[in-house]
Parts: sequence; C-alpha cells; structure tokens
Amino acid sequence: MKKHRSKRELREQLDQEVRDFLDHGGEVRQVDRGESGLVDGRYNDRSLGFEKPRESRTPLADVLKTLELRKEQRRQTGKKPASGNRPKQPRKKIIYDDFGEPLRVIWEDD
Repeated sequence: MKKHRSKRELREQLDQEVRDFLDHGGEVRQVDRGESGLVDGRYNDRSLGFEKPRESRTPLADVLKTLELRKEQRRQTGKKPASGNRPKQPRKKIIYDDFGEPLRVIWEDD
C-alpha cells in the first residue's frame, strides 16, 4: 500500500525544489496582485463564463399540471395504470416440502 506523505514532508519537498530552481539560475519575478489574471493588461475574455447570453428554457408548468391531474385521478378511482394488453401467460410455481427442499414445478394460470 502506498504511504501518503504528510504536509510537513510535502512542504519540505516544495522548499527543496524552489532552492534547486534558484541555485540553477532560476529567478522569481514579483507580480502585482491580480496581474496574473490579466492577458496583455485585459481579462481573458475566453475564460469568463458570464459573457454568454442567457439560454431560453422550455416551460414545463403545463406538463407538470397534466401529470399531477393524472395522479389525482388515479388516487380517486383507485386504479393502477394499465400494464399493457399482453395475454396472460402461465406462471411457474415451485412446490417445497416441509424442509424447504423443492419437490416439483407446476405451472399456474392466473
């Protein structure tokens, strides 16, 4: 199993990498606050998500009203929705003995 490094170990590794970078001629440049988010002195237009026009949405109030009416009608009549017009087929029934062992299989018509 791979051991996770602690925060202290990660911090030491990062400090070591920065020291190596500076020792090999690298330099750290100071930037003003917020400057890194600018491209040529302007905000990057492609990264802003608020510039898109608002998309139109499909109104569903009438659909929801129709569904609620159907539900209410079913509650009042006590009927369940039709499951289709399939002809009834025989169902398989297993007969068990007193110890729970299957004895035989029979087919029942509903």
